[in-house]
Amino acid sequence: MNQDNHVLFQLDGRPKVGQAIPLALQHLVAMIVGCMMPSVIIAGIAGLPDDQSVLLIQSGLFVSGIATLLQLYPLFKTIGAGLPIIFGVSFAYVPVMSSIVGSADIATLMGAQLIGSLAAIAFGVFLKKLRRFFPAVVTGTVVVTIGLSLYPTAINYMAGGTGSIAGYGAWQNWLVAIITLVIVMFFQFYTKGFWRLSAILFGIIAGYLVAFFMGIVDFSGLQDVKAFELPQILPFGIKFEGSAIATMAVMFIVNSVQVMGEVAATTSGAMDRMPTDKEFSGGVVGNGFSSLIGSALGGLPTSTFGQNVGIVTSTRIINKFVLALTAIFMLVAGFVPGFARVLMTVPNCVLGGATLGVFATITMTGIRLLVGKGLTPRKMSIVGISIALGVGICSVPEALSLAPEWVQSVFGSSAVVISTIVAIVLNLVLPKEKEVASPANQTLK
Repeated sequence: MNQDNHVLFQLDGRPKVGQAIPLALQHLVAMIVGCMMPSVIIAGIAGLPDDQSVLLIQSGLFVSGIATLLQLYPLFKTIGAGLPIIFGVSFAYVPVMSSIVGSADIATLMGAQLIGSLAAIAFGVFLKKLRRFFPAVVTGTVVVTIGLSLYPTAINYMAGGTGSIAGYGAWQNWLVAIITLVIVMFFQFYTKGFWRLSAILFGIIAGYLVAFFMGIVDFSGLQDVKAFELPQILPFGIKFEGSAIATMAVMFIVNSVQVMGEVAATTSGAMDRMPTDKEFSGGVVGNGFSSLIGSALGGLPTSTFGQNVGIVTSTRIINKFVLALTAIFMLVAGFVPGFARVLMTVPNCVLGGATLGVFATITMTGIRLLVGKGLTPRKMSIVGISIALGVGICSVPEALSLAPEWVQSVFGSSAVVISTIVAIVLNLVLPKEKEVASPANQTLK
């Protein structure tokens, strides 16, 4: 191995730009679609006009670049983990954000995000004392519930958007969505390397072409596109509403647990060690800080991207300069409105077909966390009851119709909030199971 290549496997150091750019683009391709899709989904649910939808996407890309740079090069040596991790706008918040903008507006979401990000920062500061409340059984339950909560969003998009728009449920939408899904799965299971990592991107491109030839792509939004636009301060305004704040604060704490898991996966998989308490804390605080910036600039909450963690752990290329280039590409995309405008022409059915597998992966990741050390009766009770109450109540929100309005808003709109609280409580109150010695190790008396 020559010296140039050796630098790529070091955290610090400066590889040649010609070496770093393709590796940075690989990270960008793996995450860019997933980074933009939450903004597209929330813009649609909120009913934002095209110019504001584009601004929401741009702001998300810009904030994602800032979030990644903070994790690579911590501010004040405490805001950020100092590890090779990519951060971007996260799908995990979509169920909670959807309920907030569906019942209120985007300004209320930004207010809830601001307070929620402060909760994440506080959690990171006191992380060492709080970690015992979030063992694998709680984390896994939360991740499974997040995945399950996202399925209705994917199905709605596969059918064409929402039940209120023209053409919802048309066979053309379902055909394009299924073709997109099949192509994504083909690249995931029958290709390798760059092609496999870019499966979602290629699925969207193929689905877009099919939709174009079927006449369901709308180019009207591409008129009068600006070449360059700076981020704005509070572009959507900001409002503070109690139930939205409470729901988002819980979600930020939940997501902080996910951040901890991804940080541990990065160091153990690519650096052969577990993270230090400082790295754990810095990662969570940094994510809260970048989401705080997002609430001011109109960008949605950020989190770690598992696909990029996978790239780092599989290649063991941990050089921070490579990932910094990825962050710079995200910042540049955040200044170019045309980039977001083109994305807005992608039909809803294509997005649904492309993201269904992403949501399924989230669910299966949670299941993998739960079955890692076996499913004991105690664990099955915690998981089963938590998910049953969370998903069940949100499927039948009228069950809380006689409860106070704030209870309906907090607990009737997000399965993730209910499942998280129930899982934490059950894990604390249910008796621990004793380890039973195997017959081979028992001694006859």
